[in-house]
Amino acid sequence: MKDSPKNPDRRKLLKAIGGATAAGAATSFMSGCGSEHHRENLSFQEVPHSLDFNHHLPQGYSADILLRWGDPIVANLKEFEPKQLTAKGQSQRFGYNNDFIAFMPLAENTPAGHGDIHCQSGNSDRGLLCVNHEYTQPHLMFSGYNDEYSATRGVSAEHVAIELAACGHSVIEITRTDKGWQPVLESPYNRRITATTPMQISGPASGDKRLQTTADPSGTQVLGTIGNCAGGKTPWGTVLVAEEGFGGAFQGDPNKIEDTREARNHLDFGVRPHNRNLGDYDPRFDIQQEPNEPNRFGWMVEYDPYDPQSIPRKLTTLGRFEHEGFTLVCKPGQPVVAYGGDDDEHQFVYRYVSKEAYLPKDPTHNRNLLTEGTLYAARFDADGSGKWLPLVFGQGPLNSNNGFHNQADVLIDARQAAALLGATPMDRPEDVETNPHNDCTYVMLTKNKSRAEDGVDAANPRHQNTAGHILEIVPPIKPGKKTGRDHTSDQFRWQQFLLGGNPNAENPKERGAYGQQSTYNISNHGWFTNPDNVAFDPHGNMWVATDGCERFGFHDGLWAMATEGPMRAAPKHFFGCPQGAEVCGPEFTPDGTTLFIAVQHPADALNSTYDHPLHRWPDNNPELPPRPSVLAIYRDDGGEVGS
Repeated sequence: MKDSPKNPDRRKLLKAIGGATAAGAATSFMSGCGSEHHRENLSFQEVPHSLDFNHHLPQGYSADILLRWGDPIVANLKEFEPKQLTAKGQSQRFGYNNDFIAFMPLAENTPAGHGDIHCQSGNSDRGLLCVNHEYTQPHLMFSGYNDEYSATRGVSAEHVAIELAACGHSVIEITRTDKGWQPVLESPYNRRITATTPMQISGPASGDKRLQTTADPSGTQVLGTIGNCAGGKTPWGTVLVAEEGFGGAFQGDPNKIEDTREARNHLDFGVRPHNRNLGDYDPRFDIQQEPNEPNRFGWMVEYDPYDPQSIPRKLTTLGRFEHEGFTLVCKPGQPVVAYGGDDDEHQFVYRYVSKEAYLPKDPTHNRNLLTEGTLYAARFDADGSGKWLPLVFGQGPLNSNNGFHNQADVLIDARQAAALLGATPMDRPEDVETNPHNDCTYVMLTKNKSRAEDGVDAANPRHQNTAGHILEIVPPIKPGKKTGRDHTSDQFRWQQFLLGGNPNAENPKERGAYGQQSTYNISNHGWFTNPDNVAFDPHGNMWVATDGCERFGFHDGLWAMATEGPMRAAPKHFFGCPQGAEVCGPEFTPDGTTLFIAVQHPADALNSTYDHPLHRWPDNNPELPPRPSVLAIYRDDGGEVGS
């Protein structure tokens, strides 16, 4: 890209971030998480780039189709017949568009409850699979719709009820058998959490007048969760569920409500008159009838999968925005730190620090760690330093002069608070997760097609970034220690880890740059675009799921790479999706021998409908539509995945 006359400091900026943004660079501008002593163990044979109606794995690997939309999660249900589906039936079946996956082990001879004992048992042969269901697509779920738009405007009351039951979250016990992984339909743990499940609202915003509605004048209870994208899990045995694209579920004209602050708030989250017609059947989804209802969404939800009777709660301490997820760093005797991103263009990276310390032997104490603490937004400076900015009412500009009257306002309008504090607007922050091996944190930045040429900065160095990138956050070493990073420090260092795109492209405008490595380390199939979800295997290798590679001519999928050593940031292609799909929620069993992935929205393409789908993966049955599914991937010889 040429230097822009509108941005005379661009050359200085590129010089500051150095080799981290130049194809063929051998080192980054700042040492931190790299190591020359990392053992390279990603020995699988790469999958080639392709685009067809199948999924693809390396030689020597197999995948079980473990769960599909409509599969029963309780015993004595008939096989899935989509044209006979009812809302009650859907509430007992696996939901639609599976996303985040948490594998929560089940300890032997341990009763329900005791989540800390179960999840720390490390059992890799039996556990609870906890899966998000992000959104529905009625034109692929129901017969009779000619296109996506008509299916979201003319949906019937019956179809709306089914969709609300197909969103949310599923919990299913699974076990490894001689025939592979199987669901245990008789398990007392199995449950569905949907868009109508009663939930509590906890934390500083609970009871605030901006959360009060006709149905809930207390502002402390809400029905359901929607837009459930990524998530997280805790060592005390709970699961975190993110609420991301909730604005699209609400209809009405924000400009026609009396409160101008709420009008701006709703517009910011995509509430528009032409959105889904859910409000025709449930007035809480119509902002002109219930202007506060959207404020009850956009939070992180915590629940206990080991207690089927537990009531989920929305954690207002973690702020309200389009949550991709929150992942935790828990060190004994220290505050819990959680990292997350706001999945929208020009939005922010966040960190939460609990008020109290994590005590491994006190699960009752730990269950309150996410209800009292401080939320921060990140500022990434051009010299590779960074600062966490606290979102606290009364500090700096977060006062009544700027529309904040209490801490509830700060958390409900976390986006406005972060912007006023000077946090860095990012290229769609999605998963943010810490590698337990090197204690550094990685930020998936999917893309930002609207970043102007004079709006690039060190952390987001590309104009109209179509391919995305990954940042590495390096907290300081804890004072007085030789190792162990201090995630509670308000200061950090950062560097570019990887820029998405093809480092071998002839056209420089199409060329990506892989921050730590020379291009000879990247094969013709190793490069990818649009990083979305991330996971780490037992050896600390990074596994990245993508959302957007089809725009570059090949399938979305999963790529693995080392985070240390000579092959640091050199991806290898492990899994390819069927056309129209993306991979979500990669999750390993504790022993690393099974990798669970969610394949979302297969056959999602122009003119593809229930009656005339692009393909019918995974069943390839002319009587069944394409079905979002969870796969259990394993090596045929039983070894660790990737090794």
